[in-house]
Amino acid sequence: MSLLLPPPPLLLLLAALVASATAATTYRPDWNRLQGLARARVEYCPQERSATRLNTTSSHNLVMKHLPGADPELVLLGRRYEELERIPLSEMTREEINALVQELGFYRKAAPDAQVPPEYLWAPARSPEGTSDRADL
Repeated sequence: MSLLLPPPPLLLLLAALVASATAATTYRPDWNRLQGLARARVEYCPQERSATRLNTTSSHNLVMKHLPGADPELVLLGRRYEELERIPLSEMTREEINALVQELGFYRKAAPDAQVPPEYLWAPARSPEGTSDRADL
C-alpha cells in the first residue's frame, strides 16, 4: 500500500500558509522597537463585525478611534505621539487582544474613573526582563 503525497512545493506552500495564519494572531513585542511606549489607540470601524471583539476601553492611556472602513489595528505610540508600531487585530480573538494589551503593560482600570497606580501614569509598557525599569523617563 502506498501513500499518495502532494509534490514537495505544494507541501511547502501549505506549511507557509499555516505558519502565516498562526503568526497573524500571535504578536510578540519587539521591546527594542517599543522603547518609549507611552500610549496607544485602537483604530476601527464601528460597523465592522470584528469591532465587537474590542473590549479595551477601560485601559489607561489607550483610546478608541472610530475610522469609517478601517480594519481594526492597535497603534502603539511614544511619549510624543510618534507611531512605534501597528498591530492588526482583525484575526485576533477578544482574549488575544486583551492578553496583548496586558502584556504590553497597559493598566486595565476597574471603572472608567478609577485611580491609576503611579507606575502606570506615564509609560504603560514594561521593560524587557533584565534591563533597568523606566531608564528612559
